[in-house]
Amino acid sequence: MNLGIVAAIAYGLLALVGGIIGYVQAKSQVSLISGLVSGLLLILGGVLQLQGVPLGWVLSLGVTGLLIVVFVGRYLKTRKPMPAILMIVAGIVALFALLNAA
Repeated sequence: MNLGIVAAIAYGLLALVGGIIGYVQAKSQVSLISGLVSGLLLILGGVLQLQGVPLGWVLSLGVTGLLIVVFVGRYLKTRKPMPAILMIVAGIVALFALLNAA
């Protein structure tokens, strides 16, 4: 198991848990749905990579990049550091790990 796989699964778990926390704290159904969908897609991407399916890397890379863009936009709009900064930093780390694993 390479670092890209670990990064995709870890970032997926972070997105998943973040969506659940967003729902519990703010009753945000958007947070819940987007967190669950993006988290599960990242975990699926990591599992597919683990099985040697090239699409897993592409899926993980795409979802990671999309989340970084979304959270940069969210931070610029709200200026609230949490959860945006956490997801941006974790996303950049995951992105570098995925790119180095290619």
